[in-house]
Amino acid sequence: MASMLAAKKIYPEARIVFPGSQERTLREFLVQSTFYIFEVDRVRDVDLEEVDTLILVDTRQKGRIGPFAEVAERPGVRIHIYDHHPPSEDDLKGEVEVVREVGATSTIMVDELRRKGIRLSPDEATVLATGIYEDTGSLTFSSTTEEDFMAMAYLRSVGAKLSVISDLITRELTAEQVFLLNDLIRSARKIRVKGVEIVLAKASSDRYVGDFAVLVHKLRDMENIDVLFALARMEDRVYLVARSRIEAVNVGQIALAFGGGGHATAASATIRDLTLIQVEERLLKLLEETVRPSKTASDIMSFPVKTIQAHQALREAGAILSRHNINVLPVMEGERLVGLISRVIVQRAAYHGLEDLPVREYMTTEFVTAEPETPVEEVRRLIVENAQRFLPVMEGERLVGAVTRTDILREMEAQLGGAILRGPDREGEGFVRKKDIRRLMEERLPEPILEMLREIGRVAEEMRYHAYVVGGFVRDLLLRVDNLDVDVVVEGDGIRFAQRFAESRGCRLRSHQKFGTAVIIFPDGFKVDVATARTEYYERPAALPTVEMGSIKLDLYRRDFTINALAVRLNPVSAFGQLLDFFGGQRDLKDRTLRVLHNLSLVEDPTRVLRAVRFEQRFGFRIGKHTLNLIQNAVRMNFLERVEGHRLWHELRMLLEERSPILGLRRLAELDVLRFIHPRLKLSKEKERLLQEVEGVLSWYGLLYLDEEMEPWRVHLMALLDRLNDRQVRETLQRLGFHRRELGRIASQKLLADRTLPLLSREKGLVPSQVFRLLRDLEIEPLLYMVAKAEDQRVKRHLTQHITHYRQVRPELNGEDLKSLGMKPGPIFRETLDALRDARLDGWIRSREDEIAFVKARFLSRQRSETDAEASGP
Repeated sequence: MASMLAAKKIYPEARIVFPGSQERTLREFLVQSTFYIFEVDRVRDVDLEEVDTLILVDTRQKGRIGPFAEVAERPGVRIHIYDHHPPSEDDLKGEVEVVREVGATSTIMVDELRRKGIRLSPDEATVLATGIYEDTGSLTFSSTTEEDFMAMAYLRSVGAKLSVISDLITRELTAEQVFLLNDLIRSARKIRVKGVEIVLAKASSDRYVGDFAVLVHKLRDMENIDVLFALARMEDRVYLVARSRIEAVNVGQIALAFGGGGHATAASATIRDLTLIQVEERLLKLLEETVRPSKTASDIMSFPVKTIQAHQALREAGAILSRHNINVLPVMEGERLVGLISRVIVQRAAYHGLEDLPVREYMTTEFVTAEPETPVEEVRRLIVENAQRFLPVMEGERLVGAVTRTDILREMEAQLGGAILRGPDREGEGFVRKKDIRRLMEERLPEPILEMLREIGRVAEEMRYHAYVVGGFVRDLLLRVDNLDVDVVVEGDGIRFAQRFAESRGCRLRSHQKFGTAVIIFPDGFKVDVATARTEYYERPAALPTVEMGSIKLDLYRRDFTINALAVRLNPVSAFGQLLDFFGGQRDLKDRTLRVLHNLSLVEDPTRVLRAVRFEQRFGFRIGKHTLNLIQNAVRMNFLERVEGHRLWHELRMLLEERSPILGLRRLAELDVLRFIHPRLKLSKEKERLLQEVEGVLSWYGLLYLDEEMEPWRVHLMALLDRLNDRQVRETLQRLGFHRRELGRIASQKLLADRTLPLLSREKGLVPSQVFRLLRDLEIEPLLYMVAKAEDQRVKRHLTQHITHYRQVRPELNGEDLKSLGMKPGPIFRETLDALRDARLDGWIRSREDEIAFVKARFLSRQRSETDAEASGP
């Protein structure tokens, strides 16, 4: 009803009709309301044949709009939809569709009213606020979003009356409702489906009793039930109301099977032509078919697990614990698990000078373990009751994984729709949520890519691996930016997985055993990078990392920024499309902030300084305060001096390939980073203007649609190196790790461009052939650099004419033609063809006939004279 109020304000000429009956509280409100807006028509008072526009709010299912379903199918009828429910097979399609997953459709309508500049009276705001409170359980349901709170805040600001809302949503139970609730309480029984505990309650009444959903809410809250299905037979119908707090049970999917609908967490249905017993039997069957198995230790464990041998020194244990940022190590004798050693024990041993003793001397030998199939609830009990922060997962005698207290807390938070734990070393760390992004993937990704990801998940499931799509692909998906550069990480043997997948899809494979990576090459040339989940550590600042196998969490922890440390599960059983965010990347994307994962990130890999600047400018983000301090510290301590040239160049080239490199270069100059490329490299105002000109010139060149390949980074690099002499340019390219041949090519072309530009300015009245001869040895990139650098419009015109026209001019005659005219091959051929080209450029000749006449007059007669002279002798 609240959504109808808003719709009526958007469509003033529309008429309000409920397709079914109203609950008692709504009927009472409509009777008591004095708002003209609530003049509701009955279906029989509307001539359905005259309807040309159908506006649906809070539903789009054809089966839930009664007689208006026929209207929706009539040709020519426009359908406008405003809804917040998940999609179903029964959904109508609209000419206008405003559909978002928020807690209440009223929230969507408030946003539409604000966007259209339509004001609300305090009474209207009160009704809309009541709609939001009703549909979100007073903003407490797990389906409630930030948008719902923002809408409520706006409605309050325009006068929504909380006292009225309280009266409307606070309901005293009637005697009939009390009896019905008592029946539900007495009949409630627990059933277990695939490890998930579900409560089923039933009640009966010969008369219709309103507000059945209110009774179900009361029962759920009284008994603190995670999953509840309530059935009530009233008159000739059975009413189903369902609530779920866990991902394993999607009550909306089950209600839909009964002709109803709703959300994964709250749904209902009205069922005709079935008895209460028949509905219960069908419900139990649907639960067996649709409930996803409750999670087990294998779903949440980390693997492979870092271990240490019992004979190794405590000092070595401490190094592993610090290197990988973990708190407990399993202790092994060969392949057998014999104990656990914690960071605290290692630190205390070191304090007492015992770090050289073997680990076996101080390891814990009494501990409990779990199996891969142990339910998460049991894992949680083992950890809590035994005060054991680290639970090994064993398959027989083999260690296959580990579950920590953090893993358990994160899983509990996810089930409650709450926050994941804080990530390490985060400035001002807030809380983030686990998130199902299947719908976003279906909306944004081409179907072939989506199906490929599903197939990757299926193959991983068959191999008992876990597969994830990670990194920039996930980041850009959340930012709604197109990116089909797919990187997959596998907890298991990445190369073995890639081989199995390639065989099943007829793909080629390129693998790198040393790094545990592979590239799957599809028949159409599309490529997917596959890597074994790994961790890495650095022996010294700026060194190349040492790589070891690890878990997905450790794999993400080695990455550069939180926004790139995101992964999406691909295994179907482990919830395809579930976003994993261990370090707060979602929040940073929302806040448009770049943060490193830990304080030594820029010490270990200083090139991340350039990457931070590139991402900051590309996405319009800001570098977080703490991360900016770490960048300034890395610059101050000259860590970039230790970076190998080719790694520095890789990051600089990526920056130069951005749409507007000047923004990144300006930021690098502010951070005093350019000196690590060359001490004399500066970003003066003149150079900034040149770089801006380059962007304009490249845009102009792009619009020419010429076939010649051009690399924009070369033009930007020449502009960046402007004002450096030839020696300094070569020093810079050498510092950046250029190979000798490429170094010589770029340096010589830039030097030639810088020497030629003054000649074009100095010479007056140049004809096209003279311009061509001056510029003929320059490649396209230095030519574009010259266009950007030239200040004289006459010179710019010479350069652009050369690029667009002069370089393409060729004589029609060739060497064979010259021979057929009687000329003898030799150096004169080159001279003749050059002269023909110059004559064409300068407009002296225009046709093949002109060229023949030109050759006969100037070269053929001369060659004959020379031949005759040679024949006559001295």
